[in-house]
Amino acid sequence: MTTTRIPHNDFGVLTPPALGEWEPTLTVTVVIPAHDRQETLDLTLAALSAQSYPEHLMDVVVVDDGSATPLVLPEIVPARTKLVSAPPGGWGRAWAVQAGIDTAAGEVVFVLDADMVPHRRHVEAQLRWHHLAPYVVALGWIDFTGPGPLPAPEDVVAALAAGSEERLFPLSPHRHDWAEQIIADHDGLRTAPSSLATRIHVGATVSYPAALLRSAGGMDTSLVLAEDTELGYRLTQAGAVYVPDPESRAWHLGLPTAMRDHRALKRYNDPYVADRVPYRRYLRTDAGRQWLVPYVDATVAEGCYEDVRATVDSLLGGSLPDVRVTVAGAWDLLTPDRRSPLTDPHLDLRLVHAAFDHDPRVHFTPPRAGTAPFRLSVPPGWVVAKDALERLVAHLEEHDSGSLCVALEETGRGVTIARLDRTAALSRAALVAAPGEHLDDLVDSLFGLEWVDGETWGFKRRPAVYPPRRRPPSEVAVLTAEHEKEVARYRKRVAALRAELAQARREAGKNGRDAARWREKAETWRREAVRLAGERNRTVLRRAVRRVRDLAFPGD
Repeated sequence: MTTTRIPHNDFGVLTPPALGEWEPTLTVTVVIPAHDRQETLDLTLAALSAQSYPEHLMDVVVVDDGSATPLVLPEIVPARTKLVSAPPGGWGRAWAVQAGIDTAAGEVVFVLDADMVPHRRHVEAQLRWHHLAPYVVALGWIDFTGPGPLPAPEDVVAALAAGSEERLFPLSPHRHDWAEQIIADHDGLRTAPSSLATRIHVGATVSYPAALLRSAGGMDTSLVLAEDTELGYRLTQAGAVYVPDPESRAWHLGLPTAMRDHRALKRYNDPYVADRVPYRRYLRTDAGRQWLVPYVDATVAEGCYEDVRATVDSLLGGSLPDVRVTVAGAWDLLTPDRRSPLTDPHLDLRLVHAAFDHDPRVHFTPPRAGTAPFRLSVPPGWVVAKDALERLVAHLEEHDSGSLCVALEETGRGVTIARLDRTAALSRAALVAAPGEHLDDLVDSLFGLEWVDGETWGFKRRPAVYPPRRRPPSEVAVLTAEHEKEVARYRKRVAALRAELAQARREAGKNGRDAARWREKAETWRREAVRLAGERNRTVLRRAVRRVRDLAFPGD
């Protein structure tokens, strides 16, 4: 039978049956971790005893996590319920849940906290999704109770039987607003990208395919808080699809720690989450830090010393700090036996090992700790530009794509490629692949596979001489030199403009003085002209008077 293929987180391709109108077949184990919660545990078990899911398909495991007063099973419990104590050697919710997982026999593991009171069809609503695809993680919808006395277990059973669960408790105005907002903003989570969908994994009421949960490694029992966040991340890498079901309703008795003291909880969780969840980029802003789980796991194939070293050096020196590199090779051939150092048939392999043996970022066998969200493979002899890997990952994230194939060169033997894959896409393809089906075809149909040009994205052949004998200037030094050269050019131009301005001002001053002098001379000349004109007029007048007198008195 072909497994249903869900692209990205778009579970809209599934058609769940209406509640009460289908026939379940999967067995489920409900795991309840509990520490000093006898009163609320009694109500949780009472509500489970009245579930609509078939009794013969459901069993319950209550794990007592070191309660001060040992827990007991109350009168009203599901037919197949057992109480176990958490094993010695650890404590906390993750430790208790893992003990329940180890005990669980069901095909589905349903984790329910001991302060939850589920509605009658709570389990059924989630289990219907597991009947449709074996890699669905189903989550319940939580209402928080307001202050008030708790009902008796008998009242809980009666309310579920009557369908009046809504009236069991006063409703608190508080909600999981952040999770419900993500769900609402992304069409019920169907359009949420992989790195975002994982965030709504809340462990108070959630169900997993048992095989998927165990293949992902179960709970991280080293954590006493943030265990749900960390598990949600790993389930995403395992190929899970998250389905929040508003019909899987449950009451949470009171407010959780995250709502009562969010700041203190976040302060505690941040260093643990930063170390284990690479998606939380805002927690990894410290330059030069290394983390338990890298953002990118890179693999470089075996090759000659210079080729391998050039490629690994470029990956470690990139702008993306949390990169882990595995160098492939037949390392078991490197024995301590006597040999000729310079004619050793495994000389290149030995030199590569010597070059990176003490760099904690470089491994010679695939590391077991931590699954990175992205995987890169680069053939030896190709160097990667400083920001190339960061840009490739950003491109994959922007489009929520599955794979990027980077074409480096084409020869008679074919195309040489580097490749960046989303771990979740590879895992999903493996989960749904039919025998003989090519995984790349599945990755393309489920998440998208794209080909890009290597030169455009910053890949090139290593220098002919490697490692270089003179350390090349750093990118910062080159940029600084160019900047200083440009500044000097502008300073020279500014000095020339200032000289021109000073000359213009001098010429303007001289012209002003000349103009004033000429104005003064013109005024002098005008006055002289007026004076001369006046004298001339007086002379002409005297002559005229004498002539008239001579005419009037001739011979006088």
